[in-house]
Amino acid sequence: MNKFIAHILVVDDDDGIRSLVKQYLNENNFLVTTSSSAENAVEKVSIIKFDLIVLDVMMTGKSGLDFIKENKKKIYTPIILLTAKGETNDRIEGLEIGADDYLAKPFEPKELVLRIKNILNKTIKKDQKRVIEFDNIKINLNKLLIFKNGNEFKINITEKIILEKMINNPGKTFSREEIGKLIDLDKERSIDVIITRLRKKIEVDPKNPKYLQTLRGAGYVLWIE
Repeated sequence: MNKFIAHILVVDDDDGIRSLVKQYLNENNFLVTTSSSAENAVEKVSIIKFDLIVLDVMMTGKSGLDFIKENKKKIYTPIILLTAKGETNDRIEGLEIGADDYLAKPFEPKELVLRIKNILNKTIKKDQKRVIEFDNIKINLNKLLIFKNGNEFKINITEKIILEKMINNPGKTFSREEIGKLIDLDKERSIDVIITRLRKKIEVDPKNPKYLQTLRGAGYVLWIE
């Protein structure tokens, strides 16, 4: 996997376009998985963590827009829409509901690669936020440590995954289901225990959290800005 830049999911019901895009992306050092329908793509994203999705809007069965509406809150993968030239409304709706970019058909494969790299570069820069300080607390995800009031607390890989996602999405509420998908855990009680453990390492008063808060009926949010 080291030789590949990223893992891309290409979703299109046109066999020719799928093959063309896969071939060109492979030639540019991308690992590519393909799906011929939105329904099949749902199955793929449930078991594989992709770096980016190239998604056709008009497909037999569920459309690309349907896919975004039903899954954008569950996944955090950047999406580039493929639209027909006249589908202006679809492009606008796609961007409004969560797509990151669009490309009108017919398109130059080279332009698609440039757009993919542009989005991935932004994502990488965002995810590089791995050492943060607020008030008298310092979180170092590289060293798996939290420093608070002169004390040092170790965090495990599960705690690191949750913190990394929250730190790079400050103010975003994460449901227990979303957190469970991040750490491959579906027991809500176990997720609550992990959050409680994190609070003991971050909060001055864990029973009255200031930073890692609970939003009743919604989930958890990290307020650090």
